[in-house]
Formats: sequence, structure tokens, C-alpha cells
Amino acid sequence: MRLLKRVLLGILVLVVAFLVFLAGSVVLDYAVGTDRLDAIANLTIPGTGEAPDVRAYVAQPEGEGPFPTVIMIHEFWGLNQSIVSKADLLAEEGYFVIAPDTFRGSTTGWVPRAIYQVISARPENINTDLDTVYNWLESQPDVDAGRIAIAGFCYGGRTSLAYSLHNNQLDATVMFYGSPETNPEILKTLPAPVLGIFGGADQSISVESVHAFDAALTEAGVPHEIKIYEGQPHAFVEDVQGIQAGGAQGEAWAQMLAFLEANLKSKSTLPNAVAVSGYRAPFAWQDYVLLVYEHAFGSASHHH
Repeated sequence: MRLLKRVLLGILVLVVAFLVFLAGSVVLDYAVGTDRLDAIANLTIPGTGEAPDVRAYVAQPEGEGPFPTVIMIHEFWGLNQSIVSKADLLAEEGYFVIAPDTFRGSTTGWVPRAIYQVISARPENINTDLDTVYNWLESQPDVDAGRIAIAGFCYGGRTSLAYSLHNNQLDATVMFYGSPETNPEILKTLPAPVLGIFGGADQSISVESVHAFDAALTEAGVPHEIKIYEGQPHAFVEDVQGIQAGGAQGEAWAQMLAFLEANLKSKSTLPNAVAVSGYRAPFAWQDYVLLVYEHAFGSASHHH
């Protein structure tokens, strides 16, 4: 009995020590990374009323506008160089691209803090900040205000879907491996076509949930494309180098370009589009655990 108590006490001490380490590492990463966004953002959009300013990265095509426009939402790391490079690559195709910081100044390369950023970000604040971005876009002479889409990766994928349910003026939605919504009653209020790109070997988003998302979009009458890239893990569209090298990354990027060409440059607003108040995109606690597992043991070099 004494031995068992000692073992249990030892386990408890290890668990507490691990939790203290995680909490301390998040605080330390915040302390040493307060100026990370300064090297990335090239625009500050003034907030209105009580809304804060929003920092963002803007990539603009060559030539004269107005241009079709894409709001690009970062992964759970926050706004970083990977998203900046993707924004630049998309701008080369003739799109005005804005990648806003939706974590209000927080960005990291440390998984525990990345998870903390997501679970501490309030959905209503995210929508408020994206409203600030959208309103700013409508006032820009180089932006075609009638051709604005949203696209995002992982956290950004589900955020793109959530914001499309909030803002019924959007003209297309692109989700790269974002947690799907499977309720057709909610999805039927979407304002425009949806592209969903997923990995067949994703440890955090099951193939079954992707099929359910596909079926729910069909039942809701929302035009959509859902593609599962077999054998690919979560966050398989890593970076510009991977995209340009071809393979699944290049194919997924090309699919997005074809979708935007068809649905952003040839606008298709849906008749049932209404704003959904108070919507929270599905993303359960176990998803975070699986993300950590996949990052540590499955695809450590991949972005989320």
C-alpha cells in the first residue's frame, strides 16, 4: 500500500511539474516574443468605437485595381512568415490579399502557446476584428468590394467558415483542414460557395466528419467542393517551397486557384444568405490533444 501511495504521489508530482513547465513556457514565450509581429505586419487598421486596431500584412498585385480580394487567416501559430509568403504567392495571381492578426498581437512558434492562443481567443472578438478588416477593404480603391473571399488554414480554416456565417457579404469561402460544421440548418445560411481541402491521414479531423460536412452542405443547398488528399496529414500545405514543388501541396493550391477563379471572379451569391449570430465553430478539447500528438509524433515539421 505504501509503495502504491508513493507511486501515485510521484505521478502527481510529475503531472504538476509538467503543467507548471507548460504554463511557465507560455509566459516566457510571450515575454521574449512581444515584438515578433513588428517584423511581419505592414499595416495597422484603426478600430472603430471600442474595437481595437487590427494589424495585418497586405500583398498587392502589380497593375491597376480594383482587384478581387482574399482575406487570408493564419494557423494557430498566429500571423507569421509562412502566411506572409502564401499571401505574396496568391497576390501574384492577381488578388489583393490581406492577412490579419486575429490574436491581437500574439504570434509564436511554440505549440503550447499556440494552443493557448486559440483557446483564449474569443469568437466575438475575432469577428469584431474581421469586421474592421472587411470595412476597411470596402473603402480601398484597389479592392473590388463586390469580390471579397476568405480563406484560412487549420484554425484559420474554421475561422473562415465561422466568419462566413457571420458576414453574409462574402463571395467565397476556402477551408484548408478547418474543423467542419455538420448541421445543414446552420450551413444553409452561408452566402457563397465553399471549398474544403482536407488530409486523409489527418489525426485531428476524421474522414467521417469531412464526409458529414460534404453531405450537410449538399442538404443545405450550398455549392461546394470537398477534396480529401489521401495519405496527407493535418496542415500538409506547408509553405511556398512545398507548393511550388508540386505534389499534394501544389495540387491543393491549384485547386484553390481554380475555385477562386470560378467563384470569386464570377460571383455567385446564394439566396439564403443571412448572418448567424453567436455561432461558435466546432473545435473540441480533444482536437487540441490530437494536434499536439500529430505535431510531436506524426508530422513535426508541418504547420497547423
